[in-house]
Amino acid sequence: MNQDSIVSTETKLGEPGPSRKVFIKTYGCQMNVYDSGRMSEALAGEGYVATEDMQEADLVLLNTCHIREKAAEKVYSALGRLRDMKNERQAEGREFMIGVTGCVAQAEGEEIIRRVPSVDVVIGPQTYHRLPEALKRARSGRSVVDTEYAVEDKFEHLPDQSRAVSARRNVTAFLTVQEGCDKFCTFCVVPYTRGSEISRPIEQIVREAEKLVSAGVRELTLLGQNVNAWHAEGENGERLGLGDLLYRLSEIPALKRLRYTTSHPRDMDDRLIEAHRDLDMLMPYLHLPVQSGSDRILKAMNRRHKAADYIALVERIRAARPDIALSGDFIVGFPGETEEDFQATLRLVETVGYAQAFSFKYSSRPGTPGADMPDHVPDEVKAERLARLQELLLSQQHAFARSCVGKTIDLLLEKPGRLPGQLIGRSPWLQSVNVDAKDVEIGDTIRVRITGTGPNSLFAEVA
Repeated sequence: MNQDSIVSTETKLGEPGPSRKVFIKTYGCQMNVYDSGRMSEALAGEGYVATEDMQEADLVLLNTCHIREKAAEKVYSALGRLRDMKNERQAEGREFMIGVTGCVAQAEGEEIIRRVPSVDVVIGPQTYHRLPEALKRARSGRSVVDTEYAVEDKFEHLPDQSRAVSARRNVTAFLTVQEGCDKFCTFCVVPYTRGSEISRPIEQIVREAEKLVSAGVRELTLLGQNVNAWHAEGENGERLGLGDLLYRLSEIPALKRLRYTTSHPRDMDDRLIEAHRDLDMLMPYLHLPVQSGSDRILKAMNRRHKAADYIALVERIRAARPDIALSGDFIVGFPGETEEDFQATLRLVETVGYAQAFSFKYSSRPGTPGADMPDHVPDEVKAERLARLQELLLSQQHAFARSCVGKTIDLLLEKPGRLPGQLIGRSPWLQSVNVDAKDVEIGDTIRVRITGTGPNSLFAEVA
């Protein structure tokens, strides 16, 4: 989730006109990947063609993440290099524009322009639909900062992403259904950069999903900072939750798979668990962060659940869907964490058993309550504990992969492999699967038998 990636669109989607090139560097989570794609589509309508070569770009956007320590300083370091590129281009009489978007843009705002005056636009996560207009205004010679939370629905102002998906011939797609967070965990900056929890209307979501499926998408991953906090009002005034949305999306013809991320344990209700029980197309993989196994630390984090609550929830989910695989998030070395607290985390991991997990040393985020807490854990202690936790999590991940060998599964083919005749898809549990297959196409679903494991993937043969 915290890997840097580059989002690009190979096909120009807008009206004919003078072509400019845009390079977008994306930091952080799947939500930022989705946002970068939508910005690329919006800019295509203004004549921009995406490129993966920064050197040939006329516009560079840094779509930033603020979740890790020193995130802002990394952005400023990158901006220093871009400033030098801009000076070189201007000396050649060529246009070169710089934009900062995402969570660092939201958090830093005008400070970015003060520190790096060569930046042309600073756009927050809720206003990136205004990016084309901001660029037009910035060409007049004045930097534009737009980090106000938008009153209008940005999704109604963004172009139809199904056109870009069709052009790229994607068979999987992200679909944002919820944004923001009201949980205010004491370690997290998201409520301050993404705002309060907002749910997209169900009609809007279904309409976009149907267009994506018509464009060739066969697997949808629903996105949200707290995706299972999504809610809407039904026709009779009843409250609908994510489970109801999944049931509705499962009715779309030609859609084969559904996933969602990221969940909060407090929002995992009965209806959502029933969806895991009833919907075969809802993949048996759930990312359910717990962060710590210590009740004392969970309370300090403001997670509002105890370790026993989390374990009981996992048991209910597994009773409904026995083949489900779990992923989680863990923070090591939160202020005040003792060795006893850390041992409680190890015990929870051993009890639950994870197919995959993300684990990090606690990093202080300015403006969050955790930053002002006493008893910060020394970095060398955090590093040592993280190494022990990751050793346990990695052993569980490898054990889960080995348990898949010999199983026969349905595999949705997503892209060509590195070798001739090889194709790659993802297992129901989100692992990459390599298979040699003939007379099939990207987007087909085939039956395969898992034959072996690699460091980060599985190998299979046609069943």
